[in-house]
Amino acid sequence: MNLFLYASTVVLWGTTWIAIHFQLGEVPVLVSAFYRFAIAGALFLPVLILLRGVQKTGPRDHGFFLLQGGCLFSLNFICFYTASQYIVSGLISVVFSAAILFNALNNRLLWKERAEPGVYLAALLGIAGLVLLFWDSIAGGRFDSDAALGLGLSLLGTYFFSLGNMVSVRHSKRGLKPWTSNAYAMIYGALILLACVLVTDTQWKLDTSPVYLGSLLYLAIPGSILGFTAYLSLVGRIGANRAAYATVLFPIVALSLSAWFEGYRWSATSFAGLFLVLLGNTVSLGGFRVLGQWRLRPDRKRIPL
Repeated sequence: MNLFLYASTVVLWGTTWIAIHFQLGEVPVLVSAFYRFAIAGALFLPVLILLRGVQKTGPRDHGFFLLQGGCLFSLNFICFYTASQYIVSGLISVVFSAAILFNALNNRLLWKERAEPGVYLAALLGIAGLVLLFWDSIAGGRFDSDAALGLGLSLLGTYFFSLGNMVSVRHSKRGLKPWTSNAYAMIYGALILLACVLVTDTQWKLDTSPVYLGSLLYLAIPGSILGFTAYLSLVGRIGANRAAYATVLFPIVALSLSAWFEGYRWSATSFAGLFLVLLGNTVSLGGFRVLGQWRLRPDRKRIPL
């Protein structure tokens, strides 16, 4: 089951980055993100209620669902959608793989779990890899403020995602299933995005082209409902650090699609950079021995949060 969840996450999320690229255009970022999670929440929660799959929850749980909605289903995607206006989606996916490092550090900070010994070495490898991936732009004088903004937004969005992982760990320790927490959190995420649209007086628009609507539905259903449920199920089964290992393969899928649809050009330095990022993420988890440990399940003792 763990291998199935892992493969599903890689395939679904590896392809969502290019779908985000197709969302850019006449529809504002905030509005596109709202459409995505409004559709996902409006479909997911009613279906779970009909199937009697929603667990009993309390007010404190909903406070954490709201926090999860902010980190996983709104603020992080505002960052990612906006970053896509400045750098290609495949590079954003490479930055997103830094979730492994953020998860290790946040686990240490919030859950008092020691990071793997290789985390700091992995950080150096990851930074070196990102420099090489952007080297052609840097050396060519094209690494301007826009590229820096795209990189910074990608890192910020990834950190929000990591904080959402930490909230999911809390849900798992409380015995809450990912489908229950996700369904509520997507609703809250959509409400946060709606508030952002209203506060910023963003203009409502809808692109009725098949490309926009098709990518929107793909992001809402496979990308959000199925992808997040698969990934957060992994978080509950093997822990946030090991689940984030799935992000190691995202860049390969996403950069391949970027080369096809966005004109991203591979070079010797970009290949070297991707290799260092993947190597760094592997080191941060103690190497490929992690794959052999996936049958282990963490202690699910309930905690009073």
